[in-house]
Amino acid sequence: MGKMFNDLTQGLSEVDAFLSGRREGFKVTVPEEINVKGIRSHLRMTQKSFSNCFGFSLDAIKHWEGGRRTPEAPVRAFLTVIARNPKAVMIALHPKAVSKTRLSKVARKQKTSR
Repeated sequence: MGKMFNDLTQGLSEVDAFLSGRREGFKVTVPEEINVKGIRSHLRMTQKSFSNCFGFSLDAIKHWEGGRRTPEAPVRAFLTVIARNPKAVMIALHPKAVSKTRLSKVARKQKTSR
């Protein structure tokens, strides 16, 4: 239990440092592989709608899902965010399409899940 507590304490210190602007010691780990089709399927989107919603070319999605190409690191990072919080990405990319009611509903849901 002592090691777990120390790990959690260190993690919280790193988060606090990052949020207060000190970026030293913080390193993002981007997954080497990402299941684009799995993310898209989980969102119940066609390749075309996924492309339109998140700004990818339709050809790129087809190549990634077909295994002919692998997304570059920044795209894998973006896909990771989409997989974990698609609503936040949609709100950020399509602010006018999201009504104020929907926005507040999403914000409340995120607060309660913390």
